Amino acid sequence: MTSPAAAENAHLAVIGLGYVGLPLAVSFGHHFNTTGFDISSDRIAELRAGNDSTLEVDSAELAESKRLRFADSLNDLEGADVYIVTVPTPIDHNKQPDLSPLESACRSIGTVLKPGNIVIFESTVYPGTTEEFCGPILEKVSELSLNKDFFLGYSPERINPGDKQHRITDIVKVTAGSTPEIAQYVDDLYGTIIKAGTHLASSIKVAEAAKVIENTQRDLNIALINELALIFDRLDIDTLEVLEAAGTKWNFLPFRPGLVGGHCIGVDPYYLTHKALQVGYHPEVILAGRKLNDGMGVHVASKVVKLMTQARRHVFGAKILVLGLTFKENCPDLRNSRVIDIINELRSYNAEVDVHDPWVEPAAAKHEFDIDLLQDPPKAHYDAIILAVAHKEFSDSGIEELRALGKPGHIFFDIKSVFPADQVDDRL
Repeated sequence: MTSPAAAENAHLAVIGLGYVGLPLAVSFGHHFNTTGFDISSDRIAELRAGNDSTLEVDSAELAESKRLRFADSLNDLEGADVYIVTVPTPIDHNKQPDLSPLESACRSIGTVLKPGNIVIFESTVYPGTTEEFCGPILEKVSELSLNKDFFLGYSPERINPGDKQHRITDIVKVTAGSTPEIAQYVDDLYGTIIKAGTHLASSIKVAEAAKVIENTQRDLNIALINELALIFDRLDIDTLEVLEAAGTKWNFLPFRPGLVGGHCIGVDPYYLTHKALQVGYHPEVILAGRKLNDGMGVHVASKVVKLMTQARRHVFGAKILVLGLTFKENCPDLRNSRVIDIINELRSYNAEVDVHDPWVEPAAAKHEFDIDLLQDPPKAHYDAIILAVAHKEFSDSGIEELRALGKPGHIFFDIKSVFPADQVDDRL
């Protein structure tokens, strides 16, 4: 059996430089010779210029990572000892796991893999993926044998886009390996950069399962609150007031209703349910929560239409402004944003919908959703305004400035309860 390179002398290669990969590469670049690899030449060019369009890492942090270099050519990876894969694991239109980015990364690594290498995966997957899907691809392409010539590790990402308080080094990291020795190697490697400490799991499958249930649990908690919001709406009770009252008990969890999107919470449960169905179990609670959360955009649109009808405003041809397009506040991340569900539903009523989001590049909105962002919404122009994302720019503007964008008698719907109930027409 070939042994891996000594950890202190290891050359690392981080594959995929998005929201997860870049902060990881920068952190490792303080301690190890690290190559940050991405298939996008444009992405590599901007990083070499000291810019990060995801806003996760600033120019100073990039410059301080002295042992980090960037590459878009596989030839630049041939000297690596440890490959860390941080590519996305999305779902397709049928809400089934899309492992094509993972497969592509494995095939690329396989062409440069050499004896003694370790391949660590951070992408969220269902239990068994690393050893049963990735391992065989690496073996076939490299013509090397798993756990004899090369080894596998798994350490699921816990990045929270836009969160400057919980950085990668401040969050406990789960680690695992394909042998006990490699597991310890992986744990020691991450222990170099993770100030919060690590948790060494007994197997890769345990680590994979731990990651996928983190967001499944959160998804179900939000689904419960969303269902309560639907009930309270029919009872003509303000949901936030109920939650604030219930929250006076010490063990009541402070979840809030809303849209559930992003690259984790709105996706990961489908990975777990996919695997559950493969082994003959039909998961009822998880899928029910997903269905409920996926329907909240249509619910919001229906509420706005009802409010407009009650105010005797025609929905057909109405001018409606949606404030915010990202999946969460104060970040430019559009991945799996459910705001698009509101927009599409309103357009099905033949309403004219404008979208304004100061955090999003117009080209990104066009590419992701075919939406032409409005940079400066005109005043006294809209029949309805929907505050969809609680960006600081919106809360800082204040309700009077935002409502000035509407015509006299317009409807203002506050999804995120940014403003008090008596200052808006309705909220979740």
